[in-house]
Amino acid sequence: MSVAPQMEHGRTAMPDEPRVRLRKHGLRCTPGRLRVLALLTASGRHLSIAQTWEELARTGSAVHPATVYRTLETLTEIGLVHAVHGPGPVRYGITGEPHHHTVCRQCGHVEGLASRHLTEAVEKIEELTGLRPDASGSLLVYGRCADCGG
Repeated sequence: MSVAPQMEHGRTAMPDEPRVRLRKHGLRCTPGRLRVLALLTASGRHLSIAQTWEELARTGSAVHPATVYRTLETLTEIGLVHAVHGPGPVRYGITGEPHHHTVCRQCGHVEGLASRHLTEAVEKIEELTGLRPDASGSLLVYGRCADCGG
């Protein structure tokens, strides 16, 4: 599967990068894994299992829904993808540069936010509460997005 270079968290992702990423983690480069990883990389968005399946079907790269589920779970376990929990379905995004997430409580839309924009806030939270971001380094900020009347 060939995908044109796309922007991923401020850098260009190369077309064969999904293969390299999978092999680096000792995974076979199955068509389903390659398609799911390429889609998440190219989209730059956080997608639910259903959205991932629908987008793959829309582009003619259909993958069975159970394969999408298993693939996203596997990619999350090895750290290539991260899961963002909020209202509605879990959303999955490519793990790249450290970033935080905003989550709309009404529609569940997830948006990434570069860590550098919240450095002072994270330091203040740690100072006040002793709470440190875990290995994912991600904070979840809940509210209402502009489309939902935020």
